[in-house]
Amino acid sequence: MTCHLKRFPAYLTFALPLSLFLLTGCATAEVEQTVVEQPETPPVETEEPPEPEAPAEPEPVVTTASLYAIGDILLHDTVYNAAKTGDGFDFNPGFRELAPILQGADIAIANQESMIGGSEIGLSSYPAFNSPFEVGDALKEAGIDLVTTANNHTLDRGVKAIENSINHWNAIGMPYTGSFISEEDKANIRTLTENDISFAFLAYTYGTNGVVPKQPYHVNYIDMDLIRSDVEKADNAADMTVVSLHFGNEYEPLPNASQEALVQDLADLGVDIVIGHHPHVLQPVAWVDGANGNRTFVSYSLGNFLSGQQGDERNTGGIVGIDVVKTTFEDETTFELANPVFYPTFTRRANAGYFEVVPLENAKPELFNPTRDHMTQWMPELEIMQ
Repeated sequence: MTCHLKRFPAYLTFALPLSLFLLTGCATAEVEQTVVEQPETPPVETEEPPEPEAPAEPEPVVTTASLYAIGDILLHDTVYNAAKTGDGFDFNPGFRELAPILQGADIAIANQESMIGGSEIGLSSYPAFNSPFEVGDALKEAGIDLVTTANNHTLDRGVKAIENSINHWNAIGMPYTGSFISEEDKANIRTLTENDISFAFLAYTYGTNGVVPKQPYHVNYIDMDLIRSDVEKADNAADMTVVSLHFGNEYEPLPNASQEALVQDLADLGVDIVIGHHPHVLQPVAWVDGANGNRTFVSYSLGNFLSGQQGDERNTGGIVGIDVVKTTFEDETTFELANPVFYPTFTRRANAGYFEVVPLENAKPELFNPTRDHMTQWMPELEIMQ
């Protein structure tokens, strides 16, 4: 049979369904449908995201600074005459053997007991001392970083000796404390900083052999109202407060009740380190607990370091040292005093005639053990160095 397709308007042909053709009686041809197979997509391998690393635990930052101190520099005429050269004085050989110890400290301090008023006003010995400038140069060369000048001989030769001394300290860049040339000078708290740890230094004396200062700033006396005010300023200016005290009885190997009471007062104020002078012999090292739970390191007397006094006890001195450990963790900073050490020394005439300071073990080995026992009796952990 012939199949005639009925024509529809062109604008309708696109929408006619297949069923309309069937209704017209026309057979439809079989339509072969070809299925195009798509290639299989391999599964996508997804890596597991790495486990997030835990944040590193904060670690404390620890720094350490060592403070060393020596005893009295008291220049009798025998000492400075032995150091005389053609055009001045040379004290460097006298410190040469122990200079490496002082230079190895982060900060080293000394008690310059005799004013270095210089030859211009006339050198003098006991009982009214005045010493050459050159001993200050030698101390700096040996590694001393600051000198204390409040003692019973500060006013021996009057204001001129004080002014000359201070002018020379300033000329060589040596900080000083204990005697001053003005109120402004006195008000300036001396500080030194090493390894991110700052130290403030103060110095006071029990008296000045009956000589009255022309101005109160010429010398610091032991007065608790003054000390309390200065310590407060020092605490605001530095991490650690170091106080040098010229106190006690001459030639006594143990501190008296007055010394112990004063040190306790300072510990209660929060002073960290106390260095004592004046007895001209060694007195022990100790820890003193303060009222606020703090601990103060005390060397009651370091004896003579360089002098013309006679006798083994008066020629035995030493270098005391203490470490300050600063620990910063998150927002908290703490300080600890640790590793106390002591180097026993002895002053003698060298073969060349000058006075020299040497290790006690080398000069007087028979005195080493008694000195060790004496210095450690209140602090067994004090390390005695040879």
